[in-house]
Amino acid sequence: MAKLIFRMNQSLDGYVDHQKMPSGPTIFRHWIEQVRNLSGSVYGRGMYEVMRYWDVDSPEWSAEAHEFAAAWRSQPKWVVSRSLKSVGPNATLVEDDVEAVIRGLKAELVGEISVSGPNLARSLTDLGLIDAYQLYLHPFVLGHGKPFFAGPRPPLRFVASDLIGDDVIRLTYVPA
Repeated sequence: MAKLIFRMNQSLDGYVDHQKMPSGPTIFRHWIEQVRNLSGSVYGRGMYEVMRYWDVDSPEWSAEAHEFAAAWRSQPKWVVSRSLKSVGPNATLVEDDVEAVIRGLKAELVGEISVSGPNLARSLTDLGLIDAYQLYLHPFVLGHGKPFFAGPRPPLRFVASDLIGDDVIRLTYVPA
């Protein structure tokens, strides 16, 4: 049975904004390995549209960017949206009965399924489907933006912390 894990980079004050949060080579390498080892990913519409950047190679990309793109493209993706009419390669659009689809994925797959997008994570939290939360704390204060938790924080129990590179701390929590 697969585990559903909500993980995202966030500022010290709790916001997620990939465009405003600088990322160094060590954390980028970490994300390449994370993505490479996933059984799949579940995206909300907004985060999926951001990640579509990796669908088409760009000549100015580094070798690491190409490596990330290849890992991202190869994994199956499920996109939860009522507004999208289609999704890209290796992706399945989930418009209805999200709970049944996610429960089915957890039962059918082995390993980890990543959840991306705070609003989707809130819905899946409310359904009791998320098995772990990983907060990647970066040493920046954004002061505004979209919060990691899109609603009241569920009761959580701390299980681990890891230093990634020199300045990113990954905190792992499970539902209490």
